[in-house]
Amino acid sequence: MDNEFVKVPEKDKTLSPGKLFYNWFAANIGIMGFVYGAIIVSYHLSFWQSVTAALIGALTFAIPGWVAMIGQREGVTTFKMSRATFGTHGNKIPNFMAWLNMVGWLAVNVITGTLLFSAMLKTIHVPQTGFTKFICLVVFAGLVFLSGIFKEDTLAKIQTWLSWIFGGLTLVMLIMFLMNANWGEAFAMKPGSWVTGWLPAVAFIAAGSSISWSMAAADWGAYVHPNTKPSATFWNTTLGAATPLFILMAGGVLLSTISPSLASASDPYQVMYGFIPGWFGFLYFLVAAGGIIPQCLVSFRSARINLSTIGIEVSQKRSLILHAVIIILISIYVLFISGDFLSNFELFLNFLGICLASWVAIFLVDSVIYRKNGYDVKLMEPNSSVHYNWPGIISWIIATIFGFLFTSNAAYRGPFAHGIFENNSSLAVFVSGIAAIIVMFIKSSDKQED
Repeated sequence: MDNEFVKVPEKDKTLSPGKLFYNWFAANIGIMGFVYGAIIVSYHLSFWQSVTAALIGALTFAIPGWVAMIGQREGVTTFKMSRATFGTHGNKIPNFMAWLNMVGWLAVNVITGTLLFSAMLKTIHVPQTGFTKFICLVVFAGLVFLSGIFKEDTLAKIQTWLSWIFGGLTLVMLIMFLMNANWGEAFAMKPGSWVTGWLPAVAFIAAGSSISWSMAAADWGAYVHPNTKPSATFWNTTLGAATPLFILMAGGVLLSTISPSLASASDPYQVMYGFIPGWFGFLYFLVAAGGIIPQCLVSFRSARINLSTIGIEVSQKRSLILHAVIIILISIYVLFISGDFLSNFELFLNFLGICLASWVAIFLVDSVIYRKNGYDVKLMEPNSSVHYNWPGIISWIIATIFGFLFTSNAAYRGPFAHGIFENNSSLAVFVSGIAAIIVMFIKSSDKQED
């Protein structure tokens, strides 16, 4: 089989390190970063503990950076490379979960963007009816699905412009929030436990950002110009995402001094809306809604790539229509039929996060142990003779089970979810990843002894 079926054609490798940086910068410029910062404070940490937790949490984007670097080296997207780790058939389960995760969070973001778009129109006295909300859904979702017709280079240019536009407006909002912050109260916050407070806070940030984005990293890295230094791909992916996320979280830490309820608010956007001048209301909701679009573009693109990698071969047009129908139906159900579905849906997506944390850990360890000299293209072809790579599969199953044993949330409590794991499902993501690394090294040692 022609390598081009697996590898990205040379003519399509057009992304520069700068475009890669702006792609990830735009995807992490959303003002939910402020809420993340407030949540860090809710772990009862001091100001400096909170800031360091935000910094380390943001720097876990080194994980997607590493995946992107491997993608550039091989010229192959994420879950095509993953076939070598799990086998062509064994890979379909984590591949399908990654697709569910991308589609799921894409639906959540489209729903959130629609509500913010509707709130933006309210500031200019447009009546709030079911019809106007539906129009907001069509417009917002349409902007996302329109991206499906663009190539990677064009999408990168769009992300660059979105970075500048929404980055600048978000900076204005950050300044407004900082002007209202109670700095004295921030520096007076008492220190908390590094084990039961600081570590879970870092885990929360990693679970909600870098680990989720890992599955999309090589989907962009594979399209980087081949003459680019691997280190440039790594740093532009890592810092492109970590920089805006850290700045916004640090702002959220300070914002929590004037709004302690921000971390637990059912509608944090409305809470933050109360701390800006009335004349900025329209722009506020524009920034909030617009900042979600870049995240949707990355998720939508990887969802389409993952669907194809699973083995469901449809044209780009049909893939576009299929994903649009699924996401629109989920959005209509949540917005117009059941308001309780979204929280349960997000719990389901958190469970997927445990499965994907073990996947990315196994993928990276496999790359270090077995792929030092590169990936064998034959292992990444759909008709590869290696259907099941059992060391990878068994490691993934064991690590995922370990993650669920320590999981604790509103829907499920594992038997070992006590102490620092109680009501903290994010730490279970770390447990899953660490278990995967340990099992993979044990398996590799057994193989070497044989």
